[in-house]
Parts: sequence; C-alpha cells; structure tokens
Amino acid sequence: MATPTRIGLAGLAVMGQNLALNIAEKGFPISVYNRSTSKVDETVERAKKEGNLPLYGFHDPESFVLSIQKPRVIIILVKAGLPVDQTIKTLSAFMDKGDCIIDGGNEWYENTERREKEMAELGLLYLGMGVSGGEEGARNGPSMMPGGSFEAYKYIEDILLKVAAQVPDSGPCVTYIGEGGSGNFVKMVHNGIEYGDMQLIAEAYDVLRSVGKLSNAELHQVFSEWNKGELLSFLIEITADIFGVKDDKADGYLVDKVLDKTGMKGTGKWTVQQAAELSVAAPTIAASLDSRFLSGLKDERVQAAKVFESSGVSDIFVEQTVDKNQLIDDVRKALYASKICSYAQGMNLIRAKSVEKGWDLKLGELARIWKGGCIIRAIFLDRIKGAYDRNPDLANLLVDEEFAKEMVERQSAWRRVVCLAINSGISTPGMSSSLAYFDSYRRESLPANLVQAQRDYFGAHTYERIDVPGAFHTEWFKIAKQSKN
Repeated sequence: MATPTRIGLAGLAVMGQNLALNIAEKGFPISVYNRSTSKVDETVERAKKEGNLPLYGFHDPESFVLSIQKPRVIIILVKAGLPVDQTIKTLSAFMDKGDCIIDGGNEWYENTERREKEMAELGLLYLGMGVSGGEEGARNGPSMMPGGSFEAYKYIEDILLKVAAQVPDSGPCVTYIGEGGSGNFVKMVHNGIEYGDMQLIAEAYDVLRSVGKLSNAELHQVFSEWNKGELLSFLIEITADIFGVKDDKADGYLVDKVLDKTGMKGTGKWTVQQAAELSVAAPTIAASLDSRFLSGLKDERVQAAKVFESSGVSDIFVEQTVDKNQLIDDVRKALYASKICSYAQGMNLIRAKSVEKGWDLKLGELARIWKGGCIIRAIFLDRIKGAYDRNPDLANLLVDEEFAKEMVERQSAWRRVVCLAINSGISTPGMSSSLAYFDSYRRESLPANLVQAQRDYFGAHTYERIDVPGAFHTEWFKIAKQSKN
C-alpha cells in the first residue's frame, strides 16, 4: 500500500468491522487495527470476499497510524470507559497536531467532554459520535450523531454523508449535532426512547396474547399489517418477523422458548438518571427500565407466582370476553398514543440539556436523522420533524396541533386497553405511565397543592397562593391543635 488511506478505524468487533467495510465500499480507502490481530485478518478477509474493498489491515498501532493521510482521522469503536482511554493513549502517541480521533461508541457524554479537553492540550481534535442501527446499520447505513469539534466534523463530513443511511425525501441520516458531548447525549436519549418503544410493543403483545388469545401466526399477521400504517417502523417490522420464526430445536415458535429476562447496556439507565437530574418527567422511559429490572428477578417471580396462586389471587381476575378485531384496533391506537408520549419525553430531555449546556440543538433535525438507519426509525418521525419545523420552540409534542388531535382521537381506545389489562391482572407499565403523563400534562389543576401544603406543614417549606403573589407559611400544626381543643 504505497498511497496513504483516507481514514483509519480501530476496534474490530462486529460494529467496527461492519462500519469499516461500509466506509471501504463507499470508495474511501481505510486502514484498520485491533489489539488482537486475528480480528484484523478476519476483517481483511471479509473485505476481499465482499468485493475486494480498499481495506488494509495493520497489526501494530504505529504502522496503522502512519498509513493514514494527514490530517489523520481515526474512528475508535471499543467498549466505553477505560478501554477508550487506553486506545486513545496507544494511538495518540503516533499522531500529529491537527489529527482527529472520533469515538463511535456509546459513551457517557461527560467522558467525551473530558477527552476533548485532553486532546486539545495535545493539539488533537476530538468527536464523540453516536452510531445507531446495530451491525446491519453499521454495514449498510447507520444513523450517526457526531458532536464535539466542528473542525473535526468538517474533515470527515464527505465520508459520513455517504456512509450514513440515505432517506430519499430527507437525505443522509447524519448531521453535526453540536459542541462537547452533545452527540453522545443525543444517542443516549435515542436509546432511552428505544427502551420505551420496545416495552410498549411488548405490552401490546402481552395484551393481544393473554387477553385476546392471539396465536403467534395471528400476531405475525397483525404486526405485519400495522407495519403498513401509522406504526410503520423498524421495531414493528422486526417484531412481525420474530412471530414468524419456528423453533429449530422443538415444536412451536422460537419466541415462546426465549427466557423472559432482559439484558441492558446502561444507556437507558443514564437517560432516566439525567431526566431526574434535569427535573424532566420521563415516566414511560423510567417504566421500561423498571420492567427490565423486574424481568431480571426470574427466580423470585417464579416463587411469587406460586405464593399468589395458592392464596387465590389469580381467582379474582375474570376471563374477559373481547371482540378480537376491536381489541386489535384498540391496542394499535393505545400503542401509537403511548409512543408519542415516549418520544415527547425524550425530546424534552434533549431540549433541557441543550438549554443547560448552551448546545442549541435542533430537535427537528434530530427527528430527520432518526428516520433511517437507527433502531427507532419510524414513519411518524416525519411528523415530529414537521411539528418542530412549524414551531421550533414547541413546549411539548403533545400540544402540537396534529399530535393533539391524534391523542384525542385515540384516548378512548387507550383507556379501554389499560383498564382491560388492569382487570385481567396484566401489567402495562409503559402504556399506563404514558396515559398518566398525558392526563397530568393536560390538566390545569393537579393535587400538588396538597403535597405542597404537607411540605409546609412538616418542613416550613412555604407555598405560593393562586390569588395573591408571594411566598407564605402557615402554622398548620398549631391551627389544627386549636381546632381539636
């Protein structure tokens, strides 16, 4: 390889390999490196097989770095945390001023901000870039969320625009997000919304299966049908596929043999923690996280089921007779309305952080780059983009004219589904908390007046009045005591 390559990529697990091959396939010669050399050879082999792509493997960090044209751009895709710092240390030893490192992992945004400062001291540029779409997206076109040095983004913009997922009516699914750790933060919230989405779909499945008694074949049919309308999305599409897969080791369908215990990587937890930090209500996302925690208690749940079975709890749930078609339609509407709440919460969280950090993030533009490549890609992101185009300062998606109308049209079905689930003893934490969020947000008066009175009673925290300005404190205890005498 006489001429230097255009870009480098270090870290060749599944995502790294696929992204490297995607870059090479788009015509950009790429150097790759991995600590364990077998991964390098494996990637080079794949590049040959997949069309003699211009990909070059290196077994040592120095020759890897020196093989890239200046100013060098190196993407690293290794596990978040310490491995990123170690990789940066290894590579930066051979890099020159003006070179650039891009972390493409799911990193905590403050780590990115720390590293950007550390790199600046060495004269290096730094980007933290969220990459969504899993291995399939990485290979054929992900949604990418780069944040940090704008100068660094400009170095690599031509590559990212070609490598990203392409959506015919709205362009490549990448944009410069903003300064500092904004790219990582936006990707984190994207994952939080994804948690909410997956939980809501699981609840729709549970209600249809447990109350509606739909078979896997019928569920496959229903979800395939839903994927042609307003719910058209990647997650609905893969859910339909899952219901169609037969078990290769026994009779029946594979989904029924999968253990009901959910794993997680941490981005959903970070999202909920950030929502709490910023005082932004995100109950749907929080409910989905709680559901994953509860799913992990498989042994405890097995024991609890026995305890409550023997004490007759299961006897209080009456078998509901339902009109199947009506139920399917109601669940579809409940799922759609609940999803709007989940996305609204995510967008509000991004906006609150953007205000706190002065990032000036464009919410409509985020909806646009999520339309392709990423896990939460869905047809209604078009509508979300439209809502923010109409009003960039929109307080909440729920009050956008179009979405408000849709919530009103779907709320009866939504309430029926939640009531049906409660009466059948089935938990729908995502749908229920979405509904509670909607019901709280649309009410002019909430019972918070009582909570504030309680706080003033026991802690002299004061309260405001609805009729007179200022802060007030009342000796509730004394007055109550006098009235008792």
